[in-house]
This record gives sequence, C-alpha cells and structure tokens, in this order.
Amino acid sequence: MIFAELEYQEDYWDVHEELKNYLLQHFEGVESGLQSDSWFWITIDGVRVSLDTFSSMKHQIKSDKPGPHVQQVLDLLERRFRITIYAPSEPEGHESF
Repeated sequence: MIFAELEYQEDYWDVHEELKNYLLQHFEGVESGLQSDSWFWITIDGVRVSLDTFSSMKHQIKSDKPGPHVQQVLDLLERRFRITIYAPSEPEGHESF
C-alpha cells in the first residue's frame, strides 16, 4: 500500500543523501540504496516501511499494512518535508456499491 508521497522540487537523487541522514538520526533499522532509483527500508518492531521511487519520481511511503509503524515514519517525515497523504484504500476483494 502507498500511504504518502514526499513533495520536493529537486530530483530524487539530490534528496537521497539528506533523507538518508535524517532517517538514520531517528531509526536504527535503516537500509538504503541509490542506483537508478532511491530506496529506504525502515524496520520498526519487525515490520518494514519502504520509501522508494520505484513507481514515482518522488519518494513514496509504502508498507504491506497500515499501523503505528507507518504513522511513526509519516510523523517524522512531516517535521522536515511536505507530504501528500493518500486516503486509505479498500482492501483487495472488497467492493463498494
């Protein structure tokens, strides 16, 4: 699920190092990489939150499920970056009429 997207004017590779340093100041379980995309994996209580540019030119905040782990990352990022928060999506297989 995609929960949010960072907003910035620069190209994502120009934001990668600043974002990496910021995340490392606040979380212990951070892995990252920068090649043709920028990505970060933050593990909180055994659950992963991803920030990556795999499907956008801006970093998106993703996780397999919602929860306090996602909110913790969003709260931290909102202190330093502008963020577009997406409305929660319906679980797959659930149809609204």
